[in-house]
Amino acid sequence: MKKFEGITLDAEYNNRALVPDFADYLGRWSQASIQARQGSRRKLDVAYGDGINEALDIFPASSPNAPVLVFLHGGYWRSLDKSDHSFIAPAFNKTGACVVVPNYALCPDVTIPQITLQMVKALAWVYRHIDQYGGDPKRITVAGHSAGGHLAAMLLACQWKTYAPDLPHKLLKNALSISGLHELESIRHTPFLQGALRLTPAQVKKASPAWLPAPSIYAGRGILHSVAGGAESASFMRQNALIQKAWGKRVVPVCEVLPNLNHFSILDALIQPKHRLNQLANALLSA
Repeated sequence: MKKFEGITLDAEYNNRALVPDFADYLGRWSQASIQARQGSRRKLDVAYGDGINEALDIFPASSPNAPVLVFLHGGYWRSLDKSDHSFIAPAFNKTGACVVVPNYALCPDVTIPQITLQMVKALAWVYRHIDQYGGDPKRITVAGHSAGGHLAAMLLACQWKTYAPDLPHKLLKNALSISGLHELESIRHTPFLQGALRLTPAQVKKASPAWLPAPSIYAGRGILHSVAGGAESASFMRQNALIQKAWGKRVVPVCEVLPNLNHFSILDALIQPKHRLNQLANALLSA
């Protein structure tokens, strides 16, 4: 197994150090999220379970039987909240999607495998109930940023009928990993994350999507699109390329580095009409 140099990994993965004006992004997202949450049709803090932070926000589409976008936030599994990311919803509501933003418990109170299972629970809830909010349970796409990109890939690999027999094999139509983390061994060796994440070798093996068998498109599984920003660190570009190398081009037909985008501006691009990333997301929703 590859060994990692801790000092280098801090420099590679500490995005707040890499992007000095990161607080400006977070501030704008917060204000835009407050506005999005004031809409009359949104449903906030809907429980999908009874565990820590097991609630989600729903931003219904204007028409019934809409495709469903489930957005999973980042924060290295140890920070941020669904309410910080409501700003994602309006752009996709405008193109006809129902948007769902779930919360999850944060490390060190839970482990990354436990967070992954929370997201399995959340997606099962969405499949069973989203028709009550105008969404089509047969057209669910998951998009995630950073740690959320990791979770999106994990969900595409999920054995849904093993989790619950009423769920279809292909619960997810497809997924989008934005600056996703697809192997966790390097994360386990990153000093500034070790205290919160407390990753073990067994957890890394269980929860690294690039180390899991590729989802079988022949068994009806969806596809994954993976992107990273051209202004991100070499480690994020490596993580991006890794998932296509591990799962193959049939499962990951799109693996791109988007020019001039850093770890934060890439989320702005997601909601910009006509941007390549926004086009990729909408293509998955309408596929």
